[in-house]
Amino acid sequence: MSETLQWLALARGTLDRAAVRRKDDAWIEAAWADPRTRVLVVEGGRALVHLDDPSLLLVAPGEAPEGDRYLLGVDDDEVAYFAVAGQLPVVEGAEKAGIRRVGALLDDLGSGLLTHAVALEHWHATHRFCPRCGGPSRIAAAGHMRVCPADGSEHFPRVDPAVIMLIQDDDERILLARGPQWPENRRSILAGFVEPGESLEQAVAREVLEEVGLAVRDVRYLGSQPWPLPQSLMIGFFARADGSLELRPDPEEILDAAWFTRDELTAAIEAGEIIAPGPLSIAAQLIMRWYGGDLPSMPPF
Repeated sequence: MSETLQWLALARGTLDRAAVRRKDDAWIEAAWADPRTRVLVVEGGRALVHLDDPSLLLVAPGEAPEGDRYLLGVDDDEVAYFAVAGQLPVVEGAEKAGIRRVGALLDDLGSGLLTHAVALEHWHATHRFCPRCGGPSRIAAAGHMRVCPADGSEHFPRVDPAVIMLIQDDDERILLARGPQWPENRRSILAGFVEPGESLEQAVAREVLEEVGLAVRDVRYLGSQPWPLPQSLMIGFFARADGSLELRPDPEEILDAAWFTRDELTAAIEAGEIIAPGPLSIAAQLIMRWYGGDLPSMPPF
């Protein structure tokens, strides 16, 4: 039976996304004119944040800069929230910050707003032309679709599913590995993108076999969270493998891999030999579920 993770930093949005309102131009116009409406300005994946709280700096529609506009949703009091992709102003007491820096520090509303806004900003910035005819497309559905004026085709934000899996053996050890682009002491669990025509469970088995040469069993779903850096959905699993078999890391994907008991992982982190993922990532949450709590020297994000 599947279970959900108790806390995922980027899966905490509290708004009603108001999808039924996105094509209601009269409602969108009225919501934008409502002085209660709040706007999050994003530029290059960053927003203004009060770091002492921490909280997002939200402005009234009349204070927002020019730019693409996206409806993010409405709260329980029917207050509408929008994002505008525009130039961030200079505001005393606020700093420009992105998801990696503050995603785990914001409250549920703030985390959801920033994650949603950054995902839409990136997609619109990289999909301005129709993939059918190559002509310029326009924003529609309050930022959740693009339409080609030439052929009428509709295009929706892209999301790339990726599996991430904590592999354990029968001695309750977990497998940690280092990618070729990482610092020498950085370690995490295995992950990879889902291929066309492949189930999530098949992707878990394929990625583990390709990256370290192990066959897995007992693949079990735990939870998922958006990762708009730039456009992934990370889908977390537990799985088991035979820890007595030789690890065969793929040199293009994995520089080294090894099994760790809880005591060995604790000692390695405390000695500075390993830096584990921060709590923003689903990787850290999977490891913490196995470990039984926060890891030693866990960073705040």
